[in-house]
Amino acid sequence: MKQHNFSRIMLWAGLAFIYLPMVIMVIYSFNASKLVTVWGGWSLKWYFGLLKNTQLINSVLRSLEIACYTAIAAVALGTLAAFVLTRVPRFRGRTLFGGMVTAPLVMPEVITGLSLLLLFVAMAQLVGWPAERGMLTIWIAHTTFCSAYVAIVVSARLRELDLSIEEAAMDLGARPWKVFFLITIPMIAPSLAAGGMMSFALSLDDLVLASFVAGPGSTTLPMEVFSAVRLGVKPEINAIASLILLSVSLFTFFSWYFMARAEKRRKAEIAHMQQMQSVLDSH
Repeated sequence: MKQHNFSRIMLWAGLAFIYLPMVIMVIYSFNASKLVTVWGGWSLKWYFGLLKNTQLINSVLRSLEIACYTAIAAVALGTLAAFVLTRVPRFRGRTLFGGMVTAPLVMPEVITGLSLLLLFVAMAQLVGWPAERGMLTIWIAHTTFCSAYVAIVVSARLRELDLSIEEAAMDLGARPWKVFFLITIPMIAPSLAAGGMMSFALSLDDLVLASFVAGPGSTTLPMEVFSAVRLGVKPEINAIASLILLSVSLFTFFSWYFMARAEKRRKAEIAHMQQMQSVLDSH
């Protein structure tokens, strides 16, 4: 009984440690006072004030655009790398390839950012591309970083798959590309969604890489917030952070809901295919 109470206390303490700062930030986003640490009553003026802060709004839109592009590219590249690592057991340089895929996970972001900056500068001098650093270079840097996370997540899911399901589909006459899109992709869809959301969050949150490879006019939200915080936290920062927190929470909830429904439907389809395979084996 005592151990059960201790576990419950630790659980609530952990949840409070994670979520209490977010709750405080949301509450102070309604603070009427210009001083963030002094409560001056409830007000929505900082939310309405965001409409006039075009610099902050532009940085938010820029960060969201980069994060969306990063999530799409990282899922595509990470999934390809995961298939190579799990479905191709032997090829020359496999160990080196696996190490290069996972290297961004353990390499300090400062080193990665500096390396990418030197790469972009050298390419601009040699081939004239990129002509200037901006959203494109930030997107490339974020994709390079996030693809490793997607590769790890998707690889774990691919290793758990029952290959007999794909073999059963091919025994029924399905071509490999049809098996890939209609059988394999739906089965790994939760890991693809998890990798995509992780890439989106990492890109939206990144400060170090963007600081190295960004150029004039390509300031992201973390860079804008970091610059503002050095002079003191502004109430508009709390307001925009609260709106992003709300948007991400709603997106996560609906993603979880639809993935749960898709997973239930997928299990039903797998059970049906296994039943058909058992019928074929009996004949």
